[in-house]
Amino acid sequence: MIDISVSNLVKSFEIGNNILDGITFQIEAGERVGLLGRNGAGKTTLFKILTGEMSCDSGEVVIAKNRRIGLISQIPVYPAGYTVEDVLNTAFSRHQRLSEEMERLTAAMAAGDSSPETLRRYGELSAKFEGIGGYDTATAVNKVANGLSISMEMRGQLFDSLSGGEKTRVNLGRLILEDTDILLLDEPTNHLDLHATEWLEDYVRRFRGTVVAISHDRYFLDRTITRVIEVLDGKAEFYSGNYSFYAIEKERRYIERMRQYEKAQAKIEQLEKSAEQLRVWAYSGMDKTYRRAISMERRIERIRQSQAPRPKKPKAMTNRFGEAEFLGDEVMEIKNLSKAYGERTLFHDVNLRMEGGERIALLGDNGTGKSTLLKILMGEERSDTGRVKYGPTVRVAYLPQIIRFDDPSRSLVDTMLYAKRGLTTQAARDRLAAFQFRGEDVFKPVSVLSGGEQSRLRLCMLMDEEINLLVLDEPTNHLDIASREWIEEAVEAYEGALLFVSHDRYFINRFATRIWELEDEVITDYRVSFQRYKELKELKRAEQHTKAAPEREKPKAAAGKGNRAQQAAKKQAAIAQREIEKLEEAIRAKEAELEANACDYAKYSALYAEKEQMDEELLALMEKWEQLTEEAGE
Repeated sequence: MIDISVSNLVKSFEIGNNILDGITFQIEAGERVGLLGRNGAGKTTLFKILTGEMSCDSGEVVIAKNRRIGLISQIPVYPAGYTVEDVLNTAFSRHQRLSEEMERLTAAMAAGDSSPETLRRYGELSAKFEGIGGYDTATAVNKVANGLSISMEMRGQLFDSLSGGEKTRVNLGRLILEDTDILLLDEPTNHLDLHATEWLEDYVRRFRGTVVAISHDRYFLDRTITRVIEVLDGKAEFYSGNYSFYAIEKERRYIERMRQYEKAQAKIEQLEKSAEQLRVWAYSGMDKTYRRAISMERRIERIRQSQAPRPKKPKAMTNRFGEAEFLGDEVMEIKNLSKAYGERTLFHDVNLRMEGGERIALLGDNGTGKSTLLKILMGEERSDTGRVKYGPTVRVAYLPQIIRFDDPSRSLVDTMLYAKRGLTTQAARDRLAAFQFRGEDVFKPVSVLSGGEQSRLRLCMLMDEEINLLVLDEPTNHLDIASREWIEEAVEAYEGALLFVSHDRYFINRFATRIWELEDEVITDYRVSFQRYKELKELKRAEQHTKAAPEREKPKAAAGKGNRAQQAAKKQAAIAQREIEKLEEAIRAKEAELEANACDYAKYSALYAEKEQMDEELLALMEKWEQLTEEAGE
């Protein structure tokens, strides 16, 4: 069954420039599709057309009958005074309508209405209400809120008082609770921390409907999609696999197209030489060769007309960080640092030391104070206690999460000239061109740039300086995959010390040689890679689970032996519990294998199929365990 059908869709915002130029594709029910393309390719525009928020110039969009679409992109406006809890509960509007009608019928029956029609209608509504989980909405809200780190305290706050990232998280929770048939996700991980991102991945994998995701998070794409539609020059290209397969196959197709183009060019060159020789012979009196020359030239023209244009690759940004010589061992020392806002403590008693060449990732959930710590290190905020000491030869460059410029009304080229005295206009334009700001773009005011473009401009200004400590706060946020890869190449070439905050697991895994984890107001220092850090966290969770198990079993001993059936059920439940723990450990090992083979599509696909089978076995075991514990009277 086809859920989404798009035929010859055309959309333009300026005459002669179609952002979507006859794009055509179909998405089957239950498919997991990644919609990829550079920033500005028209992906979000396509989503808005699918939901009816925007009309197309021509073409046709067909959504399967009775299929509900849910889109997470722009944050809706809710009535003044709505709390986070109110916003989450808007997902249950159907439940509310059924509940109100049931209450009306209950009042009528209490007043003496016992007609068959009233009783029948109440029975229908009651069955429907129970079928859609109407009696268990609180459990659903709690489950989603916990997964997305929406605390009970946040649920009581006014929605309008939240940050942009927090609003995105709440709106994502509302969409999940709506239980839609087709899920459209537009950069869903942009404002999520690692915990919430992993929870969302698990939800998408288990989601029974159709998923179409726009994302620049390569780990998220590898774990959630099985097919790629790339929007390229207003049309669609298709890849039957996850992101890793797409990246390899795209390069293979480019090489093949270039080979075919060069082969055709060589053939044209050979024919042109032959035609030229035939014309020379014709001028020498060999009249018959003239017709052959004309025929050959026509053949050349036909080849040119039928030949595909030269394959293009996006121009890579070309630049690298300037580096200052670093003398000594100590880059930075943090002593007894603490910070609180009112009664809320972000961190306390922080004592850390950073040495030359280290690459440290500062990790933690949203709101724990990571960006605040970076601002204190950069001197933008004051700590409550403690101090930060830098080595005498340390020169720092800092890319904050929220980019600000002295005068946003200035053009890009003027911003560069004001930032670096003595820089010529041509030199400024050359440096901007290296960051893909070319032609008339350099005369745009900074205020009209997107978030990703502002990050690129700030990086362009940073790379003009000689540094040996680079501090980055969410450097890949709002950037498309090509721009992320360029930043990664620039950071790879940079040999100085690096301290960064990021939720991009690909970026963390590539660069972090040490982890500072901010959790429960304390920073824990892990002198290991990101992969090893995750393994240690899993071991810690497993130990906590093992320690908690005897405590859960204590009430069972006090309950008495019970009858034989209950005793048998208890034994079977204990066996099932051990099997569940073993299978959970095996699944964690399989996930580690998946991460290690993310770039090997064939192996990744085989491992992913094995993991899905293990997930199904785990679900069956958990259902068996629940049934046995009920039979045991627990």
